[in-house]
Amino acid sequence: MGDFQDIQQRETGLKQHLTSAQMVMIAIGGAVGTGLFMGSAFAIGFAGPAVLVSYAIGAFIALLLIGALGEMTVAHPTSGSFGAYAEYYLGPLAGFVVRYAYWAALVLAVGMEVTAVGIYMAYWFPAVPQWIWVAVFSAVLIGINLRSVKVYGVAEYAFSAIKVAAIVAFVLIGAYVVFGAHIPGIGLQNYEVGGGFWAKGISGMWLGVIVAMFSYLGVEAIAVAAGEAQHPQKAVQSAMKTTVLRLVLFYLLTLSLMLAIVPWTEAATQTSPFVRVMEIINIPYAAGVLNFVVLVAALSAMNSQLYATSRMMFSLGRARQAPAVFGQTNQRGVPVAAILISSLGAAVAMFINAFWPEQSFMWMMSIAMFGCMFAWFMVFVTHLAFRRRRERDGAAPVPFRMWGFPYLTTLGAVLMAAVLITTAFTPEFRLTLVFGLPWLALLSVIYLLRRKQ
Repeated sequence: MGDFQDIQQRETGLKQHLTSAQMVMIAIGGAVGTGLFMGSAFAIGFAGPAVLVSYAIGAFIALLLIGALGEMTVAHPTSGSFGAYAEYYLGPLAGFVVRYAYWAALVLAVGMEVTAVGIYMAYWFPAVPQWIWVAVFSAVLIGINLRSVKVYGVAEYAFSAIKVAAIVAFVLIGAYVVFGAHIPGIGLQNYEVGGGFWAKGISGMWLGVIVAMFSYLGVEAIAVAAGEAQHPQKAVQSAMKTTVLRLVLFYLLTLSLMLAIVPWTEAATQTSPFVRVMEIINIPYAAGVLNFVVLVAALSAMNSQLYATSRMMFSLGRARQAPAVFGQTNQRGVPVAAILISSLGAAVAMFINAFWPEQSFMWMMSIAMFGCMFAWFMVFVTHLAFRRRRERDGAAPVPFRMWGFPYLTTLGAVLMAAVLITTAFTPEFRLTLVFGLPWLALLSVIYLLRRKQ
C-alpha cells in the first residue's frame, strides 16, 4: 500500500479558507442543534432527571473520540477524514463502507434538522404546512454551501455565535431563577418529582445515552473540515481541545437548570423543553426569542451536516468509489455535484413531512443515528490500527496524542457498540439497526461486485 500522502494528494482542489475559530464553531454547530434543544425532551422521557448522567456518559465517549480522531487528523489532515483513515489503515472495503454509511446518515440528519425547522416555524405559523418551511430553508442553506467554503464558514460562525450567546444567556437567567428568585415550584426539589432522580432506573438512564450520543454527533466535523483549514494541524489541535469542554458545559449546565425549573414530567414533551422553560418563567417575548434561537440551532446543525456529508461524497468521488463528477470542484473550489446529491435528505424530509408530520422527526432521527454511530465506532477501531502501524514503522509521535492508549480507545469502541446494540431493544429506535445492518451488508456486496468488474 502506498503512502497516505497519495490519498491527501488525491483529495486536493478544495480551498483552504477556514480559520481555527470557524472550525470550533463548525463543531459546535453540528453538535449543538436539535439534539439539545428538541432531542433532550426524548432523553428526559427515557431517563427522568438521570438524563444528566446520560449526557455525562455521552460526553465521556465524545471526549474519547476527540482524542482518537484528533491524533489521526493532526497526522493526516484531509477532507476524507476517518473514511480515508479507514481506507489506509483497515483496507479499501472499510473505507468504502465507513464513507457511505456516514454519508447516508448525514443526508438523513440534514432532513431531520430541517424537519425540526418546520416544527419550530409552526410555533408562529401553525396554519402553514410544515413541508413549505422545509423547502424554503433547504433552498437557502444549499445556496450558502454552493457559494464557497468561505461563505459557509462565515455563515456557520454567525449561526453558532447566536446559539452560544443564547445558551450563555439561558444559563445566567436560569441560575438566577433557580437560586436567586425564590419562585414557588422552581428549584432543585423538582429533581424529586415523579419518582426522584432515578425515576426510570439504570435502564432508563442508559436509554437516555442513545439520545445523548445523537446529540453529540457532529463534533467529528472538525476532522472533515481539516482539509479546508488555513493551518490544519494548528487549527485542529486548538479546536479539538476546546470543543468538548464547551459542549459538556453547554449540555450539562442547561439541562440541570432546565430540570430545576420544569419538572421532568413536563419537560418530556413534543415541543422544545427550553421554550417551555421560558413560558413558565414568563419573561415577555422570551419564548418567541428562544424559539428563534432553536430555529437557528437547527439551521446551523443542518448547515454543518450538509457541509460534512458533501465532503465525504467528494472524497468518495476522488477515490473512484462514486461517479467522478462528485469529486469535481468549480473555480471557487466548491464540490457542486457532491453538495447537490447530499441535499437529498431535505427532499426526503419534505416528502415525509407532507404525509406523516407527527412521526417524521423520530423516524429521521432513528434511521440517521446508525451511520454516525457506526462511523464513531470505526474511528476507535481505526485508531488502534493507526497507532500500531506507526509504532511498527517507527514514525514520530504527533503533537496531539490520545491518552490511555490502547485501553481508552478500546473502551470507546466497546461503549459505542453497546449503545448501538441497545437500540435493538428500544421500540423508539428499533429502526436504527433494522435499517443500518442491511445497509452495511448492501454496501459490502456493492463493493465486492465493483471490485470483480
